[in-house]
This record gives sequence, C-alpha cells and structure tokens, in this order.
Amino acid sequence: MPFLSQISLPPVYDGSYLQQIPGLKNGLQLKLKDNVTFFVGENGSGKSTLLEGIAEQCGFSLRGGNRNHNLNTGHRFEGYESALAKDLKLLWTPRRINDGFFMRAESFFNFASYIDELAVEDPRIFNAYGGRSLHQQSHGESFLALFNNQFESGIYILDEPEAALSPARILAFMSVINELDKSGRAQFLIATHSPMLICYPGATIYQFDEAGVRETGYEDTEHFYLTKSFLDNPALYLRHLMDG
Repeated sequence: MPFLSQISLPPVYDGSYLQQIPGLKNGLQLKLKDNVTFFVGENGSGKSTLLEGIAEQCGFSLRGGNRNHNLNTGHRFEGYESALAKDLKLLWTPRRINDGFFMRAESFFNFASYIDELAVEDPRIFNAYGGRSLHQQSHGESFLALFNNQFESGIYILDEPEAALSPARILAFMSVINELDKSGRAQFLIATHSPMLICYPGATIYQFDEAGVRETGYEDTEHFYLTKSFLDNPALYLRHLMDG
C-alpha cells in the first residue's frame, strides 16, 4: 500500500485563478493505489499546482527539498504559499510520512544555490549530492546525483524530473524508481510530459484536461499516441507543419 492513499479537494469557489483550472475547479477525489502515480496533461492543467499543495502539506520547501530544507523564503519564494494547501485533505495509510523530497525542475537552480550556501558552513553537505556542488555538474548529472543520493525512503513529489534528462538518463531514473518501489520504502507522485517515463510498469496515470481529472491507461495518453504516430511517420508530420 502507498503511504498517501487519497487526495481530496472540495470545489473551488473563492474567485481565485484556481477556478480557471478545469482539473481543479470542481474538486478532486483521487485514490492512490500504487507506489508510483503520474499526473499528465498540458501546461496549465493543474498538475504542478496540485503537486505544490501536496508538498506544502508534507512540510517540504516549495523551492525544492525535504523538511530539513523547509525555508520557503529567499529568491522568488519569499512569503510564498501554495494556493491549494489549506483546502487539500490527504489520507495516509497507515501513518503520515514525514520523509521525502519535493523537486521542481523550474526552481532546481535556486535549490542548488541554497545547497551551496549551506556548504559554506559545512562542505560535507555535498556528500549527499554526489560529492560536489550541483552547479559544478551538468544539468542531467545534477538531477541524477540528487536521485541517487537523496532518495532512500519516504514520499517523493517530482515536477517534470525529465526536464534535464536524456533518454538514457530517463531509463537510469526509472531504475532508481523501481528499486525503491519494489522495496516498499518509497512512493512517487510525478507530473511529467515524458512518454518514456509514464510507461513505468504498474503505475497509475491521471490525465488532467478540460474534462477534469481521470485515470487513464498508458496507450490512451496523448504522450503515447502522438509520440508513436510521429516516430512511425515523421516525414508526414514535418510536411504538414512546414509545407502547410
């Protein structure tokens, strides 16, 4: 059983921008029955907003990190709070988990800078990130250094982790997920656009779109059929795009 088993959100009537997000405005009742759950959909469909609210409820820093990095201040996160967190209801089975990590690709630079700041006082902190500053590693190397060194047990909330990963490194990341999934030590909630990542066996996939949020199968996602269709006949797509 996953640690976090249900996510509930009442309908939004507060007049905020959340009412403009189809996947969230009518509320949510999501069952999490697997250790790996993917959120898929277009930008602006509510995937990242939901992950952010869950992360804040877990006590994680909104600029990325675990509970020990819970400093939602500095850079562009000064005084920042999730618009959803106060209304989300999380059901934990059998108990609430405090360990884990929140990673958002768009603010990873700020997180790496924060680790550098801490390392001024204690350079040993780099041991938890591959032995050197994340800024001294390539984007893909730094992401994998985080995954390989920080992911041990708990709940991992990841927003577009594939952003800096090559196809080969996406496969390496899937191996990290598999090791922790099979051990029963970890649960993953991942918002992604990667057709490779969402084919992880046994995962639950939730589609966010104009109709709301619903569970779907891998081959029913736009990620799968559009990518497969393009790779089967790229000339057709390119001719349409460039000659049309």
